[in-house]
Amino acid sequence: MNLVPNFLLKRASLTPNRIAIEMDQQKLTFAQLNQRSLDIASKLYANGVRAGDAISVFMKNSMEMAILLFALKHIGAITVLHNLRLTPNELAFQLKNSRSKLLVTDAEKVNPLLKVLVEEEGGIISMDALSQWEAGPFPLVEEFQLDLVDTIMYTSGTTGHPKGVKQTYGNHFWSASGSALNLGLYEKDAWLATVPLFHISGLSILMRGVIYGMRVVLHEKFDAEKVNEDIMSKGVTIVSVVSTMLQQLLDELGEKTYPGTFRCMLAGGGPIPLPVLKECEKKGIPVFQTYGMTETCSQIVTLSPEAALLKIGSAGKALFSCQVKIVDENKEVPAGQAGEIVVKGPNVTPGYFHNEEATTRAIKDGWLHTGDIGYLDEDGFLYVLDRRNDLIISGGENVYPAEIEAVLLEHPSIGDAGVAPMEDDRWGQVPVAFVVLKNLDVSEDEIVDFASQRLARYKVPKKILKVTELPRNAANKLVRRRLMEYMPKPGSTRSHDHED
Repeated sequence: MNLVPNFLLKRASLTPNRIAIEMDQQKLTFAQLNQRSLDIASKLYANGVRAGDAISVFMKNSMEMAILLFALKHIGAITVLHNLRLTPNELAFQLKNSRSKLLVTDAEKVNPLLKVLVEEEGGIISMDALSQWEAGPFPLVEEFQLDLVDTIMYTSGTTGHPKGVKQTYGNHFWSASGSALNLGLYEKDAWLATVPLFHISGLSILMRGVIYGMRVVLHEKFDAEKVNEDIMSKGVTIVSVVSTMLQQLLDELGEKTYPGTFRCMLAGGGPIPLPVLKECEKKGIPVFQTYGMTETCSQIVTLSPEAALLKIGSAGKALFSCQVKIVDENKEVPAGQAGEIVVKGPNVTPGYFHNEEATTRAIKDGWLHTGDIGYLDEDGFLYVLDRRNDLIISGGENVYPAEIEAVLLEHPSIGDAGVAPMEDDRWGQVPVAFVVLKNLDVSEDEIVDFASQRLARYKVPKKILKVTELPRNAANKLVRRRLMEYMPKPGSTRSHDHED
């Protein structure tokens, strides 16, 4: 049994007076963060929360959310993190699937969410109300078992229903270690978290802060002006972004440049366009491009700034403790040949929560089969050609066509549906739906309204195109890559007739 000291307990004993989290005008030292999380843990335990219980968190970025996350670790409960953009139906599925005992949310969300839990056994409470609960003694988890599940995050599955990705204490520890071995670690480092804590990109920053003893500057949401202001005035040295965020930061920055103390723009969510990379080079902004996913507990492959313009489009090389290879039919292929990206390392998930079938499909002989297509060049640099086969990345959010198609097919007038990405200046990509109607006609607005009630806003198709047939292969599988051929030419109002 591999054990390590409770992350926050250890950090609070090592550097109690260092600032742990800073948000607006609030600051908490590691000692204060630990004490406040202990207080919340005592209230949770006194009201029935036990080690191994799944507790759902549906909150915006805040000091209170950070305190709650560490309080749950003090008890040994499993934290289930939910995307704030989920619809009630989507949230209800995740609550039921995770068997959550309690949902903790922001005060203003309690009443709108009550109907989600009508048929669930679990309760719902705001963080404000939770803080008023009676406290009591509890058995503090002083050591973490590295292979125990710490957090669960849901990722949309290619067959429709989302899957709960298990992240162990060991996954988080090794993710932090691999990042530090790659980026280095300096005494005055401060990592700005403007990405949501319910995403692995945000949560990993919080975990690294405690493991490293590093200050985290927390924002409720992304605001380019505020991010640039804090880089200039608060000694921020590292920021995690996606491509669209980086472009907005550059636009807002104008002719100004960042201080010399800023050392890393960690960019995920797809390759950075060449013009943006050149602008960053001109301004002396070091961009580290990455490839990672919820299943790898954040980054697993990273491209350093010195290689950024030499290896355009590459995600880089596997981190120190990690491995990556390309396979076709489960056989490794030579450099330059495309195939499925498979990864291995101590930061890789052990599987999916309450879903052994999905776990068995994804993990074979210790290697995680990502479903992404790519290749390694002769120097060992990874190039991602197709994110999880049909994945659409819209504003840094993962959007799976199959999930949208499943919702559209619930509509009584839709007989068949296919979803593909369309390039978008603001979001990078947006989903477009192609539908085959049954006998009854239905308007585009009606279909959009139907989807909006069942899907998070970023998943709702931005266009609905009516066609007579969808492209399918001999096995009757939808060939999504051909869907965009069905887009009407400018000025055309006819639906595309498939003749194959």
